[in-house]
Amino acid sequence: MAGEYYDIVPKDQEANLKFRNELIRMGSTDKKAAEELHIMCARDILFYVNAFCWTYDPRVGDGVLPFLTYDFQDESLTDMEDAIGKRDMVIKKSRDMGASWMLLTVFEWRWHFRPNQSFLLVSRNEDYVDKPGNPKSLFWKIDFIHKYLPGWMIPRMTRTKLRLTNEDNGSTIDGESTTGDVARGDRRTAIGLDEFAAFDIDAGYRALASTRDATKCRIFNSTPSGTNNAFYDLANSETIAQLTLHWTRHPVKAADSYENSEGKTRSPWYDEECKRCANPQEIAQELDIDFAGSDYQFFDVLIIDDLIKNTACNPYTVGDLKHNAITGMPEEFEQMPKGALRLWVHPDAHGELPSDRRYVIGADIAAGTGSSNSVLSVGDCKTGEKVAELVSPNLRPDQLATYAVALAKWFKGNDSGALIIWEAPGPGRNFGDRVLELGHRRIWYKKEQNGKLAKIPGWWPTKDEKRVIYSEYRKALSTKHFINRSADALRECKEIIFAATGWITHSRSLRTIDPSGARENHGDRPTADALLWKGMQKVPSEKPAEVGSPSGTLLWRREQVEKRKRKALEW
Repeated sequence: MAGEYYDIVPKDQEANLKFRNELIRMGSTDKKAAEELHIMCARDILFYVNAFCWTYDPRVGDGVLPFLTYDFQDESLTDMEDAIGKRDMVIKKSRDMGASWMLLTVFEWRWHFRPNQSFLLVSRNEDYVDKPGNPKSLFWKIDFIHKYLPGWMIPRMTRTKLRLTNEDNGSTIDGESTTGDVARGDRRTAIGLDEFAAFDIDAGYRALASTRDATKCRIFNSTPSGTNNAFYDLANSETIAQLTLHWTRHPVKAADSYENSEGKTRSPWYDEECKRCANPQEIAQELDIDFAGSDYQFFDVLIIDDLIKNTACNPYTVGDLKHNAITGMPEEFEQMPKGALRLWVHPDAHGELPSDRRYVIGADIAAGTGSSNSVLSVGDCKTGEKVAELVSPNLRPDQLATYAVALAKWFKGNDSGALIIWEAPGPGRNFGDRVLELGHRRIWYKKEQNGKLAKIPGWWPTKDEKRVIYSEYRKALSTKHFINRSADALRECKEIIFAATGWITHSRSLRTIDPSGARENHGDRPTADALLWKGMQKVPSEKPAEVGSPSGTLLWRREQVEKRKRKALEW
């Protein structure tokens, strides 16, 4: 319970110090008063914090300060305490908002005043969990709280490395790093995972999985660190309680706030902090709680945001293209609210699509295991618009290929079907085999340095070639030569980053838990769209008639194969 006695606590620092000294004197000289104060603290966490707890800030004097909470901290402490034993919570924060101190104080308060509580503190390495003399250590902060409590307030306790036991009520706080499967087989009242975005990618997802059954309450606390981590997923989940501690909630930091010409809230404090930050990524991470901005992004966020606002729109219809799973022949388009296929074009009364144009399909292929999406993007070469988008995490490469062929036959336009272009490595091999098996020949073949076409269809990326197609796609978006109506696809552009490997890649492709085995090929919508644009730039040209070998001969048959390949490439 919070607030029962809190209103009697003076918040002016000088008055508060006098109030604290008087309470300490009363408790030291009067056993009954000490018991009553103990009960008051047990009933009201905000009274306990503001009357007895201290915090540490080496930038001010000797660093020892009374813990005097702001209104947003009152709300935050209450929300955290209420979540314990009931629900998971994500704390998204700007730097220096007191989030770690608040989380640890809530755990300590429960440990102090509630029987048989069992807490676990987790950070990315053991020194950040419990290292004597290190203020960054979680247990150091708890030890600091106890150091400045009056003796009559402190329970009998046992303190060992990575463990704190309240001998009076049986409650414990343990510590663990992410070097193993955190809390596997454990049972806890709550688990606090500090600076969760900084966890190694694999360790973050392992911790997410291993702690799931250990408690009803996991509190994930962190500033953002890009989009290629578990914290990003949690922070964008609609099923987990979210607590946002943005600097604009802090009365000192937000003093004299104003809006700049772009409508962004700033303040004198914020302006000074921006000057001290090394780069825009640091501003995004430490101040703005901007996950995408804290990556080294490939696309200009302002341009993408403008496109989302001014060119994206809801699909005209949503549903599924029914097709023969054996032949890949399209049957009918069936409208359904939660269908995987979204259309920005209207089929006519007979289910037919505009026939006076040419279409291209770009494909990004995942394993179909539910870990990441496979995507088919359809573009209209006449208008430069993306007219359809299929997104599914559960289609195997061969199933996706069958669907792609069905789409190519449906979007046949004034030709024999849409051109299909995809990344050949990884699951693209199975995709390509199935496309060929179904007899669709308007497909992409890479031209080798010797001028010949590759024997295996599909687009084969190198680091430089991937940079080129993304650069061309980025330019097409900014110049509006390519119109992408899909807001989801545009938003995902913000997740395309310069990786440490030198590749331009989707940030979440860096997860090694992706079972596709094609981490650098991961890209979902932006990759499909970039390939789509590459295919759309290939316009057929008129060529003089060729003199070939006699019809029916082996050489003639080989020439026909090469002609089909060349025709596909010319698209």
